[in-house]
Parts: sequence; structure tokens; C-alpha cells
Amino acid sequence: MLAPLVAGTSDPALLAELARGRLRKKLPALRQALTGRFSPHHRFLVSRLLADIDYCEEAGAELSRRIEELLAPFAAAVELLITIPGVQRRTAQVLVAEIGADMTRFPSAAHLSSWAGMCPGNHESAGKRRSGKTRRGNRWLRTALVEARGAAGRAKRTALGARYRRLRAHVGHRRAVFAVGRQVLEIAYQLLREPTTYRELGTDYFDRYRAERLKRGSLAQLQRLGYQVALTPLPTPA
Repeated sequence: MLAPLVAGTSDPALLAELARGRLRKKLPALRQALTGRFSPHHRFLVSRLLADIDYCEEAGAELSRRIEELLAPFAAAVELLITIPGVQRRTAQVLVAEIGADMTRFPSAAHLSSWAGMCPGNHESAGKRRSGKTRRGNRWLRTALVEARGAAGRAKRTALGARYRRLRAHVGHRRAVFAVGRQVLEIAYQLLREPTTYRELGTDYFDRYRAERLKRGSLAQLQRLGYQVALTPLPTPA
């Protein structure tokens, strides 16, 4: 609508008809908003703003082409990472640019998380936990992981989405974002180390994993106390 305004079109009805998508539900309000004085000075200012937008879009496209050229040797790694829910191509490119594609430099996913500053702090005094504040890490990597979490958290039928929603209910949005971002980084580590594509584990995966870990821990504790236990699952309710 702005381009025709700059070109000299002033009919509110014609300009409003150029609306797209959900904006078309507001055509009467648009016609009313487009009725008024649009002076030559307004036309000049809007033309400069449109020129700035065109320049930014052209520069962004040029930078995107340059990034694709530089990351061409790592195209396979990028393709693996975009199979993770929430990880778009640009996010995958940032991950590869910041951590590389060779995961043999990190003994484990936990080492990578620690190097990236994605592990909670461990400040204890007299047996009391004082702070969970993380150390400063790579801000570009953190930003990419937060963006990935945002997309993963909106996914309804994924393990990462379910984990974010469960954590948010218990520890709040900020800590849930951090935890799922770390999970994305650890998944990226495994995919690049194998290498393999992401396999969806289901919305109940982390609940099953927690239950299994709790079971193993309880059995180990009973064995340390001198008991031998055989677990028998309860019958499924009809």
C-alpha cells in the first residue's frame, strides 16, 4: 500500500484492496485510516523509508548467499541439525559456525554444554546450594539455542515441546528455555558425532526417562542396604 501511495495513488478504496491475509478482515477500518492528507513531504519521507527497507533486504540476501558459500564444506552437518525440532537452517548454520562439525574435541555432550556456558552453576557452601547462575558463554550460540527453544516449545507432538511445557510449569519460562536450549545442544552433539538424523522420541520420553532413572537409583540404594529386589509390574487397569 505504501508503494502506490508514493507513486501517487490516493483513493482509500483502491489502497485498502491491496491488503493481504488477516488484514483483509479490517477493510472498512483500513479505508478510514487511508483517508486523509498525504503531502509531497510525506511522500518523500515514505519513499526514503522504502528505499532503506529495500537496501536492507538486498544486503541480507547478499549476506545469506555469502554464508551459504562459506558453509558449503559443512552442508552435511547443517542438514543433520535441521532435523531437530525447532532448529531452522539459519540456527543450524550458527551452531556449526560456533561449535564446528568435529565433536571428537569434546569427550561428551556435557563437556560441550560446559564449554558453551549452558550448564547451571554449582555454588555450594556448608552443604547449601547458593546459586545456579551459569558462567558467561558464547552469546551467539546462546541466542541461536534460545531461538531453537522457542520453535521447539511451540511444537505440540515432540519430546522437546513436552519438556519445555513441563519445566515451565515448575521452574518458570526462563529456566525452561535454558534447559531445553541445553537439550538441543546435546542432541546436536550426538547427531554430529554419530553422524545421524534426529529421531523423534515422543511427548512422554522425558517422563519415561525420569521414571527409569528413578527406578535404577532406588534399586541401587536397596542393594547397598543389603536387599535383593525383583520388580514386578502392576497389571494395567482395564
